[in-house]
This record gives sequence, structure tokens and C-alpha cells, in this order.
Amino acid sequence: MSKLKVTQVQSVIDRNKKQKLTIEALGLGRPNYFNILPDNPQTLGMIRVVKHLVKVESVSE
Repeated sequence: MSKLKVTQVQSVIDRNKKQKLTIEALGLGRPNYFNILPDNPQTLGMIRVVKHLVKVESVSE
């Protein structure tokens, strides 16, 4: 299974609660923090909610 490197590029200040909670659920918190996550429908759905706040890269195992 492939993995995704999700990097936060913008702050969650002045964002709605759903976006703040999604960033927290992705394991992020501040700009330039990143997390390696599985490439599955649940992760892709969370990324879609905050696509304007994160950068996504594919990572090989």
C-alpha cells in the first residue's frame, strides 16, 4: 500500500472548526509539520476538506 506525506503549509487561524479538527486528526498542527499517512479513502476525504492548507506528496514504502 502506498503512503502519502501530508505537509501543512498554512495556519489554521481564522478557519472554521471542521478544518481545525481535520488538521488535528491528520496529525498536524503548525505550518511545516508533516505526517506520513496511508493512501486510503478516509485519508483522502480528510485531505479534501483541508486541501488549501496542505501539500500532499506520494511516498514509496
